[in-house]
Amino acid sequence: MQTSAELKNLLARIDRRSYPAYKETRGAYRFPKYILSIDHVQGDPFAAPSRLHIRVEGRTAAFPPSLWGQPCRRIALQDELTRQFGRQAARISFQAKGSGHSGLVAVSRCGQEVLERTACRIDPESGEVLLRLEVGFPAAGRTINARELEKILFDLLPRCVEASLLYPNLDAGRLQAVADLAEDQQYIRRMLPKLGLCAFVADGSILPRESGVSGRPMKGAVVFRSPDELAVTLELPHKGKITGMGIREGVTLIVGGGYHGKSTLLKALEMGVYNHIAGDGREYVITDETAVKIRAEDGRSIRRTDISMFINDLPNGRDTAAFTSEDASGSTSQAAGVAESMEAGASLLLMDEDTSATNFMIRDELMQRVIRREMEPITPFIQRVRELYEAFGISTVIVAGSSGAYFHVADSIIQMDRYLPRDITAFAKKEAAAFPLSAEALPPAGFPHVSRRPKPSPAFREGERIKLKTLGRDGISVGRETVDLRYVEQLADSEQAAALGCCLVYAQQRLLDGKKDLRQVAAELEEILEGEGLSALCGDRGGVPFLARPRKQEIFACFNRYRGLQP
Repeated sequence: MQTSAELKNLLARIDRRSYPAYKETRGAYRFPKYILSIDHVQGDPFAAPSRLHIRVEGRTAAFPPSLWGQPCRRIALQDELTRQFGRQAARISFQAKGSGHSGLVAVSRCGQEVLERTACRIDPESGEVLLRLEVGFPAAGRTINARELEKILFDLLPRCVEASLLYPNLDAGRLQAVADLAEDQQYIRRMLPKLGLCAFVADGSILPRESGVSGRPMKGAVVFRSPDELAVTLELPHKGKITGMGIREGVTLIVGGGYHGKSTLLKALEMGVYNHIAGDGREYVITDETAVKIRAEDGRSIRRTDISMFINDLPNGRDTAAFTSEDASGSTSQAAGVAESMEAGASLLLMDEDTSATNFMIRDELMQRVIRREMEPITPFIQRVRELYEAFGISTVIVAGSSGAYFHVADSIIQMDRYLPRDITAFAKKEAAAFPLSAEALPPAGFPHVSRRPKPSPAFREGERIKLKTLGRDGISVGRETVDLRYVEQLADSEQAAALGCCLVYAQQRLLDGKKDLRQVAAELEEILEGEGLSALCGDRGGVPFLARPRKQEIFACFNRYRGLQP
């Protein structure tokens, strides 16, 4: 390891040379209060910025163990430090001048969700803080401007570290509140199954968002208030007593007129699998962490998936116990989504009538009379939803606005009335009695048969660099294949999509052998993420990119949508 003085001398020596000479700066340098490592140097001022990381020893950072001793508190603190450093970086970015990306200083841009990221990691043993960042090394044209880089590394960056990574310089009360909120959220999550709930929405929550492209809460929105019949009171470790609506395990139907908040509530439940920052409005909207949003995905890829619970006896004789399609229909894609979610360990399914295939969800009585059962290969979801809960313990929350058939199979029926929920279960059941469903006897469905043991693709040799590109939250490009993630609606951040790409490459190069099934592969990936962290997926070649941890359910979703999968 070299000293900061040696780095300053090096910068003076390479000043005004051609830009590639910046690569001589790679290495670690000791500054008074931290170690600065330059991991990857960009090839020219217009290329992706250089990657650096800062390491602050635990005794220097001085964060008390009470803030990072528990995993949930540590992740929340890491998230807060990333945000703090990001605010400081925004103030100094581009103060150093030059061509291309010269002077850029950036870290991960965090949204409303609290995610585990490579951007900041606190060692659970020592309290050491590691923060990753990007810096655009300054240039004049394509010539090194070392004086401007010296300004960044020796003036601007130390001020950022002082203001955001050293506990004595931070607002201790704010950090305590961040960690306490995370512990309260984790407490609610643990209590859900004990109370027979699959979700909880606190009174006072703000569910509507500012806009379709913003995760921030809407100003002047209606404040959520639980109906008395569904009210649940909890005693949180830090906040104390809190009351809200408990959504019970089983089948829950959310109904109401258009624009009254049905889909808004469902969207809050979708994202309730993550913790949210204070001020988001959904801090205490907590959903079963295995919940999966299911929707129709016309055109998606399906590989050897057992959809026989819902689809059988296809006219072309195709095997629905190991169904494969390069261009799935809405109904087959939704059937595959349910089967894949069961394989991924989901205990809760979330569906919205608006994004579902009608023929997958229901067949009304008139259609059943005209098109006889033996002529229809689809068993609609309404005929399996109770079985999913009673036989497999999988609850379902469904938003419906046009069909009342689900009144018959629902355990709880919630009406959204001007963004406020009402429990109308008794009333809806009474009205439904006048419209009986015609019962069709069905053989019981077994758990989807899992036999997919993918082989590695020859294109993924271990040690070979595979080109990865993230397409926002919409997908990833892996080699020559694009994985479409547009309808994996619980991805909260593009960095999660990037991590899924790394998972896919890591599994192809090291885990897939034709013997392990997808559940075993996903379990091994989870073990690596839990024990070694996200950076273990990509190694240190060229510096660790900005990644955010996806759930196991999204890992499954990515593999299932990868057209190059060879099960």
